[in-house]
Amino acid sequence: MWQLADKTLNSRLLIGSALYPSPQLMLDAIRASGAEVVTVSVRRQDPQQKGGQDFWSLLSTLNLQVLPNTAGCHSVKEAVTTAQMTREIFGTHWIKLEVIGDEYNLQPDPFGLVEAARELVAQGFEVFPYCTDDLVVCEKLVEAGCRIIMPWGAPIGTGRGLMNPYALKTLRERLPEITLVVDAGLGAPSHAAQAMELGYDAVLLNTAIANANHPLTMAQGFMHGVQAGRLAYEAGLMAQRDIASPSTPVVGTPFWHQEGL
Repeated sequence: MWQLADKTLNSRLLIGSALYPSPQLMLDAIRASGAEVVTVSVRRQDPQQKGGQDFWSLLSTLNLQVLPNTAGCHSVKEAVTTAQMTREIFGTHWIKLEVIGDEYNLQPDPFGLVEAARELVAQGFEVFPYCTDDLVVCEKLVEAGCRIIMPWGAPIGTGRGLMNPYALKTLRERLPEITLVVDAGLGAPSHAAQAMELGYDAVLLNTAIANANHPLTMAQGFMHGVQAGRLAYEAGLMAQRDIASPSTPVVGTPFWHQEGL
C-alpha cells in the first residue's frame, strides 16, 4: 500500500490508454497490468464526439482512477484551459501537466511548465508535471506547489530506458519527501525495475505495452518488474565492489584444499 496524492493504492504501475491495436486489447492489457491509475488525453480523444464517447464508456468499465493529461499542449494557456476542461468532464482535480517545448523529442518546456504548474496549483489542482530529470527545474516545480514530480527516463516513446540514472538518483536524494514517478521512455520491464531500485515511488508508461507483440504478456512483465524493483529497494541493494569477494569463506575449508597441503 502506498499513497499517491489523496489516493491509497496497491500497484505502483501507472499506465496509458493510447496506441493499442484495439479497444478490447487496451482493456485486457490494463487489467493484466494490475494498474489502478490510467492516463487519458482529452485533446486526442474528445469525449463529446461519438468515437470519444465509446472510448470513455469502455474505459469507465475498469473502475480505475483517471489521470487526465494535457498531451499536445504547447503553451501555458493551452495547458491550463485543457486542465480546466478535464476537471469539468471527469470531476477530478488530478492533472498530468505537459507543456511541450520541442517537437523533435517532445521535451517539456521548463519555463512554461513551471508557470502552468503554479497557476493550476493555485486553482486547486493536484498537478503531476511531466518534466526532464533536471534538478533545478524539479525544485522549481516543488516551489510552485507540486507534491508529485514525473521526470522522464528517456524521450516519450523511445523505449531507451533510463538515459541518466545519475540524475534520477540525485533527484531521489535531493527530494526525499516528494513522490517521484519515472514517466516516459521505458521499453522493458528491466527498465521499470531499475527505476524502482533507485527508490522511485512508481513508473508510468504506455508505448512499451501497447506496441509489444503481445501486450497482455508485456503488461504482466511490467507488473512483475515494478514489484521486483520495489522489493529490491526495500531490501537494500548490496554495495558494489571493484574487486571480487568470495561468497564461500576460507574459514572451515577442508585441510586438503588449503595452500601447501
